[in-house]
Amino acid sequence: MPIIKDIRTILTAPDGINLIVVKVITDKEGLYGLGCATFAYRELAVKCVVDEYLKPLLIDRDVNRIEDLWHLMYNNAYWRNDAISNNAISGVDMALWDIKGKMAGLPVYELLGGKSREGVPIYRHVNGSTLNEIVEKIESFKEKNIKHIRIQWGLYGGISKKLNTPPHSEQGIYMNPTQYMLDTLTMFEHVRKYCGDEIELIHDVHERLAPADAIYLAKQLEKYRLFFLEDVLPPEQTEWIQNLKSQCSTPIGIGELFNHPKEWEFLIKNRLIDFIRIHISQIGGFTPARKLAILAEHFGVRTAWHGPGDVSPVGHACNVHLSLNSHNFGILEWTEFSEKMYQVFPGMPFEQNGYLYTNDKPGFGIDIDEELAKLYPIKTTVTKWTQTRLPDGTLVNP
Repeated sequence: MPIIKDIRTILTAPDGINLIVVKVITDKEGLYGLGCATFAYRELAVKCVVDEYLKPLLIDRDVNRIEDLWHLMYNNAYWRNDAISNNAISGVDMALWDIKGKMAGLPVYELLGGKSREGVPIYRHVNGSTLNEIVEKIESFKEKNIKHIRIQWGLYGGISKKLNTPPHSEQGIYMNPTQYMLDTLTMFEHVRKYCGDEIELIHDVHERLAPADAIYLAKQLEKYRLFFLEDVLPPEQTEWIQNLKSQCSTPIGIGELFNHPKEWEFLIKNRLIDFIRIHISQIGGFTPARKLAILAEHFGVRTAWHGPGDVSPVGHACNVHLSLNSHNFGILEWTEFSEKMYQVFPGMPFEQNGYLYTNDKPGFGIDIDEELAKLYPIKTTVTKWTQTRLPDGTLVNP
């Protein structure tokens, strides 16, 4: 049986976002796998865990024992369920599934029981500085048969106007929650009026509201029939969702910040959310995500895996394979990548007529051109977009 002979981290940024890919190399000539470990804002810490801790732990172990190796990686540090360790574990775990598919000569979705659908429906993002700009972008997507669209007026927190901040306030991205809520309601009224009811609308609160304000917004948005309201509350305040769901029918999608099973277990088993939006590498990779999808199915919760630009193409391939298989699939987030990305990652999923497709090559069907990847080095800088503040200068969730 093949054994692990080497594990390497590959850091690259073809589209300006730091990506982390793990390559697990076996003792069998030409047999290797790729996994996503992208934590774009702590990339060097993830690399350290893979290179200095997981690699020595796993060398010379049997690549077939994915389940056992996942638990070995998960428990080896004793303390567990942190974002850095989980992303490092994910990189190896996905790579092992990729190897397993290659050894079987099958795409990974076939190892799970095959397809539940031929293509994966997607939603795309629309952000604009004016209402007319938002409508124009929506109409452009509609022409491409993309009918699920996330709309934001000024991205997260809206466009702040006339902020009265104290002198000498700290630097940051300032927002006014009340103004943001009112502007969001105006946006939905305008979009429904000019774009019709046939499109499915999504909106991302990005956890920036106090619980009472979040409930108010969800209730007011009910009349606009959202596909789901995304991340209406942070993980620390999800108990409030029970209050929210008792007052309105707006569907709730949440989870991209989750990394501990207890963060989603309560919400799923009590049917308090409609979509689970996990960032798959954040919870430790393909192995736990597969189990999470099955758990959610039992409680009528659909999947909507996190899929922005700070998920590597390898991670997106993982999202697609799991979405092709899962009976309780709901929708998949997708972002537009540059031609450079498709060159660095040959075989990555592609969009056509509102659906995502993957090739039928064994494993996840994706590779990396390491020489090209070197042409796009990462940049380790201080993350600024998470420095969000209220008008008085108080830091709030980003």
